[in-house]
Amino acid sequence: MPVKPSDYEEQYFLEQELKRQLDARRQEQAAMALKDKTRLKELHYMHCPKCGQKLLVEHYGKIEVDVCPSCRGLWLDANELETILQSTKQTGPLQKFLKVLGA
Repeated sequence: MPVKPSDYEEQYFLEQELKRQLDARRQEQAAMALKDKTRLKELHYMHCPKCGQKLLVEHYGKIEVDVCPSCRGLWLDANELETILQSTKQTGPLQKFLKVLGA
């Protein structure tokens, strides 16, 4: 005599299938988000935030400074300003200005 599955059993397998579909959809969305993030980084990396031109790297001692050839904007990476302040022993308006920026 065939055994008919109970309503709870059918509901359980339906829920399991829905969970699998939801997990697959989440993985697909995560992959798309990573792909979009990578694409945006490729579009904007080493471009001037002000005018969008490609930045050039100039060396000032041991520090690499990103400079925009178009608007002449100057961009520093993390801790580069502190390194500049520690390496310069000058006094004057430029040094005072740099100390204000570093504060």
